Amino acid sequence: MRRPAPRTLRGQLTAGLVALLALACLAVGITTALALRGFLVGRLDEQLSASGGRFAASLEHEAEPDADNRPDTRGQAESTFGARLVNGSVTQAAVVHDASDRSLPLAPGDRRALAGVPADGHGHSIRLSALGIYRVTAVQGDDQDTLITGLPLHPVEETVHRLEAVEAALFGAALTVTGVAGALWVRISLRPLQRVTARAAEVAGLPLASGEVAMPGPLPDTDPRTEVGQVGTALNHMLGHIEDALTRRQAGEERLRHFAADASHELRTPVANIRGHAELALRHEGPVPGTVRHALERIEGESQRMTCLVDDLLLLARLDAGRPLGQEPVDLTLLILNATDDARAVGPGHRWLLDLPEEPVAVTGDAHRLQQAIGNLLANARTHTPTGTEVTITLTADRTRVAVSVSDDGPGIPEELQPEVFGRFVRADHARSRSTGSTGLGLAIVHAVITAHGGTVTVTSRPGHTTFRLTLPG
Repeated sequence: MRRPAPRTLRGQLTAGLVALLALACLAVGITTALALRGFLVGRLDEQLSASGGRFAASLEHEAEPDADNRPDTRGQAESTFGARLVNGSVTQAAVVHDASDRSLPLAPGDRRALAGVPADGHGHSIRLSALGIYRVTAVQGDDQDTLITGLPLHPVEETVHRLEAVEAALFGAALTVTGVAGALWVRISLRPLQRVTARAAEVAGLPLASGEVAMPGPLPDTDPRTEVGQVGTALNHMLGHIEDALTRRQAGEERLRHFAADASHELRTPVANIRGHAELALRHEGPVPGTVRHALERIEGESQRMTCLVDDLLLLARLDAGRPLGQEPVDLTLLILNATDDARAVGPGHRWLLDLPEEPVAVTGDAHRLQQAIGNLLANARTHTPTGTEVTITLTADRTRVAVSVSDDGPGIPEELQPEVFGRFVRADHARSRSTGSTGLGLAIVHAVITAHGGTVTVTSRPGHTTFRLTLPG
């Protein structure tokens, strides 16, 4: 299985460093091996030239019976080869062995190889079947014959191979040490970049969407003369701009919260007065024209709706400001039973089902706000689903978490609306009549209340199945 290439910058730099060093070692090894081989072969050629072909020339008298005419092996190195050619044919061939000559049988290929050696006095390499690779020179003899003298190349090859083995061991050790030292050096060199990465990851993990955000401080030791220092300087500038933008956004949100809280508080009294005067006028004992009564009824209805809107805005403003909620034991099972009874009374055309554990489930929190959150979910299911829809309320609990799910088999929430369904004044149907009394704040209140309790709220929806899930600490 092929190993994957390193993907980290540290791994790539270390691998690149080792690869470059390996190429340099390979080039040095090949160069030194070729140079040594050329030097040794040159020395071999010098020995052949210095021998003057004496051993090959003495082969001319090998066939004579006089003992004094035996081949001259004096001063000849062990395994020296000699051959005499007449008219391109080998007549005698011998090799020095134990300070004496030994006749050498030649194969047809050997004879052809010897016949092809030019008589130029230079060294040439040939392979003899009985001896191996030899370095030979050929010169013209006194009798118009060709005299060939050769020395084995085996010692040269052994020396070169020994050098290659030593170089391989040394270069291998050097690559190992360089790889380890290079990895440490690259790691130390990239520490500033790691700090930049860690700081960027820290900022990426911050909840920048809303609320007050504590930005981390700038990176220290950002040297603009280095590439990593330039990245760190750019990141510091970016963090400064982000912090400034977040500060301005937070200030704007605070002003908006104060305005919503102040406006809601100031509107409660005149809205209550309008509603009271409308109710008083409707209780007038004398005759009231039909159009006037209708107008008064509309004023009373709209004032009731305005009262709900003001109360919801005031509640959201208080939750946004971090006002503490009640912290008391709440029987969540009883709360769900009461909320379901209320929903069943208001929406008798829906089928309301309960899936509760046998034992009561209790949490710590604000009973009134939790009742309001669950009631808003049931009202949302009733308002946005047709008559006959089945709504199931499920309560589950374990050692650490308590979950309440409200599911229905209605038409579902449009997919493009789901990411912002808990926003304020978000409506599934922007063109629908206001007669339903919806303010677009119900799910926003659910999210704010559950978040204030340290929990979460999520939604999953598709045609035929929608589930809102509240999760609270157990």
